[in-house]
Amino acid sequence: MNKRILLVEDEEGLIITLTDCLQDEGYQVESATNGESGLRRAAEENFDLLLLDVMLPRKNGFDLLRDLRQKGIKTPAIML
Repeated sequence: MNKRILLVEDEEGLIITLTDCLQDEGYQVESATNGESGLRRAAEENFDLLLLDVMLPRKNGFDLLRDLRQKGIKTPAIML
């Protein structure tokens, strides 16, 4: 089974590029385009890794990660 990555990024060009690169390496990539939808998806679904943009609309990446950790969600995260 492929590892699932949640990419939370608001720039369409980066979403396309990162998704293509990661899929070529065998990962299943899902995306959210703002901090609120990223938080919801990361809290409700199981992912193996979170790729979070720092500057996001509605909730920045640092706040998103803080909120996840406060909910007890320990999914590894990389900040872009």
